[in-house]
Amino acid sequence: MPDDPFDTFMAELVADLKPVTPLRQGRGMALALAALALGAALLVAVLGLRRDFAAGHPEPMVTTAAGVFLVLAVASAWAAVDMARPGVGLRREGWGWTALMAAVLPGSALGLAGVELWHDRPVTIDPGGVLCLGLGLGTGLITLAALVLWLRRGAPSSLRRAGMLAGVAAGAAGAFAVSLWCPHDNLMHIGVWHGATVVVMGLAGRWLLPRWIIW
Repeated sequence: MPDDPFDTFMAELVADLKPVTPLRQGRGMALALAALALGAALLVAVLGLRRDFAAGHPEPMVTTAAGVFLVLAVASAWAAVDMARPGVGLRREGWGWTALMAAVLPGSALGLAGVELWHDRPVTIDPGGVLCLGLGLGTGLITLAALVLWLRRGAPSSLRRAGMLAGVAAGAAGAFAVSLWCPHDNLMHIGVWHGATVVVMGLAGRWLLPRWIIW
């Protein structure tokens, strides 16, 4: 044992240290993508695939929206997974441009609703959208759980930001999964209800997840 009290103290601190497996971003993304695929597969297995998808003639609007949500899910999950590895001066803002791209859908829906109201025409929002919202949130929980497990293995420097990113990724994953089944193909429905899945999950992740991520 070292004679110096400080050396003794340091030796006691490191005595119980054990090597750990380093966090590799590829593994975290594989976990998130597996959860996304599992959620989509479960939803399709229970409710079925859209008729146009099953027939090999997908509706362009639905295909575009599903692709936007998928890209947003991947970009946000990548940023969330990366936050498990804290670092000084790192910039993780690339996902924001993807989020702005995805915001075109609800933005266009709201703009369309505004035009209808301006011309004194009634705006109808399909009440069945509540079901899409619920299914999207429920399916997204699988991706959310995977990201929370990964973040708990690391040390995010900003818990609220990490929670928001995990929530956005989960919401987008849920919206993508719902797009594979949802029988609606109009912009108003997709922009309002599918887009709301991302917003609700993102806000919930920002305010609720920090207490689950911290260790």
